[in-house]
Amino acid sequence: MKLQQLSLFLENKPGVLRAPCELLAKNGIDLLTMSLADTTQFGVLRFIVADPEAARKLLTDAGMVVRMTEVVPVEVDNHPGGLARALAAIEEAGLAVEYMYDFGAASRGGKAAIVFRFEDPDAAIAALGKAGVRIYSGEELLK
Repeated sequence: MKLQQLSLFLENKPGVLRAPCELLAKNGIDLLTMSLADTTQFGVLRFIVADPEAARKLLTDAGMVVRMTEVVPVEVDNHPGGLARALAAIEEAGLAVEYMYDFGAASRGGKAAIVFRFEDPDAAIAALGKAGVRIYSGEELLK
């Protein structure tokens, strides 16, 4: 199952991260997981919410630059080598990971949820499935 992730481009200066977070909060949109990466002048806030289209509209209407991207939530065993198993399946299929981050709220019972961005999500889902690596459904994560 693929999820819609929003990427918000922000100027790298104090206080800029607060505005989108407050806007989403005031409109009852909960950030389920996120990752922040920066460069010298700009940052990219990547996040997942239960209603990505509503979040995109709110942020865009407020003048923010937002992009929606498909990502794949993968279950890995939460012990040494758990992530390596999923990465081996990706590598064997000749695919590359663009980036990844933890979906901590979904991690439980000796399992971790990792969000992956692939150039070809469908090929990655097929390769992971063939290797017996479980892909989370949206219903499991977007509660």
